[in-house]
Amino acid sequence: MNEFITRSAVLDDLNTLLEFEQGIIAFERPFDPTLKEDPISYYDLGELITSDEAEVVVIEHEGQLVASGYAKIRKSKSYLEHEAYSYLGFMYTDANFRGQGLNKKVVEALKDWSKSKGISEIRLTVYDDNAGAIRAYEKVGFKAHIVEMRIVNPK
Repeated sequence: MNEFITRSAVLDDLNTLLEFEQGIIAFERPFDPTLKEDPISYYDLGELITSDEAEVVVIEHEGQLVASGYAKIRKSKSYLEHEAYSYLGFMYTDANFRGQGLNKKVVEALKDWSKSKGISEIRLTVYDDNAGAIRAYEKVGFKAHIVEMRIVNPK
């Protein structure tokens, strides 16, 4: 049976989610020369799971976690028309389950959660060179908005 269950993460999921995080870091490392050497961590997953201002979603297949993502409510800049927005992160799909629409399921669940919190603006960041991720986000409705640029060793 190919049933996928989308649900909120619980603290018992933490060990697997920490493995997902390291998978994300390993995948993104070639895109970002500014990352410190391992070991590093991007997220406080326990805090995200227990926070009322965040939702961590997982997808389970035959008792195994195969995808994840989170939404966290952030305060907007004072000059923007929306007071708060949901920031999405921790988007991960196990390599054996990619191409099956799981990212879309995660994003839809996080959009629903955001709407339930009265949030209408949703944002995320993605590395400019990560064409696969950009395509996946565009497929679920995201559009490029701002490009962050940097200079190394300015002279």
